[in-house]
Amino acid sequence: MSNYIKLHKEHFDFKKFIRQALAEDVGDGDHTSLSTIPAKNKGKVHLLVKEDGIIAGIEAARFIFKQIDKDFKFTELIADGTAVKKGAVAFTVEGNTQKLLTTERLVLNVMQRMSGIATHTHQLMQLCKGTKAKVIDTRKTTPGFRFFEKWAVVIGGGANHRYGLFDMILIKDNHIDFAGGIVPAIDAANSYLKKTKRKLKIEIEVRSLKDIETVLKKGKIQRILIDNFTPGQTKKAVHLINGKYESESSGGITAKNIKAYSRCGVDYISIGALTHHVNSLDLSLKAVR
Repeated sequence: MSNYIKLHKEHFDFKKFIRQALAEDVGDGDHTSLSTIPAKNKGKVHLLVKEDGIIAGIEAARFIFKQIDKDFKFTELIADGTAVKKGAVAFTVEGNTQKLLTTERLVLNVMQRMSGIATHTHQLMQLCKGTKAKVIDTRKTTPGFRFFEKWAVVIGGGANHRYGLFDMILIKDNHIDFAGGIVPAIDAANSYLKKTKRKLKIEIEVRSLKDIETVLKKGKIQRILIDNFTPGQTKKAVHLINGKYESESSGGITAKNIKAYSRCGVDYISIGALTHHVNSLDLSLKAVR
C-alpha cells in the first residue's frame, strides 16, 4: 500500500470511495459486460499511454483493482512519477473479464486526472529550477476527489499545503476583516490553540508591505502569505521578512510568470489552478489478445 494512502487514511476512506463510485456507475449491474462476456471468462488488459506526460495513479489503480477482486494479477511496468511517452504501457491486469470491464472507467477517471495534475505540477516545478521555491496546491479541489488531486501534486514533484481546514490555521483577508485586524486575528488564533491544546501552524495573509511590518512586529505565526503582489513587490516583501518566517506567494501565478516569482526568494508558491483548471492526460485500458 502506498505511503500516501497510509498517511491520509484518517482523512479519506478509499474503500468507501470505491463503493460509492461503483454504485454511481454500475447501479443494478454492468449489463453490457454481463450480456456479452461469459461469467467465468478470464482476460488481460494493459494501460496504454496516449499522450506524453507524467504518469500518476498507478498505486491508486492497484488498490482499486485489488478491492474489486483480490485475485486480479496486477503487474506494474512504470512507477508513479515517471515521465512517459505516447505508446508506453504502464501496467497489466489479469483476471475475470467482466470485473475488469466494470472497473475500467473508474480507474481511468482517477488516473487521467491524476496524471494531468502531476504533469502540470512537474512543468511548473521545472520552471522554478535553480530556486528554493516549492509549488504547492490549495483547497480549490473537486469535492470528494481531493485525496487524489493532492496526491497527484506530490507525485508531480510539488507539495501539499494544508489538507483541509483542520490541519492548519490560515488567516485570510476575510478572517482579518471580521476579526478586526491583523493583531486581533493573530491573538485570537493563538488563544484558541492554547485553549484547545492544539498544535497547528499559523499562516496569515498580507495585502501590503505595511501589513508585513505589522505581522513582523506582532509575531506568533509561522508563515506569511504574500497574496496578489507583483514580482517586484514580492521581492521587497521577501527582503522585509528576511527569513524570519516562511514565505508563500499566491494569486494569479501561472506558467508565464512563475519563474519571476520563484526568483524572488519565496519558500512556496501556491497555485489553485493545479487542481481546478487542468487537462487530463489521455490514457486507455486495452484488451490484450
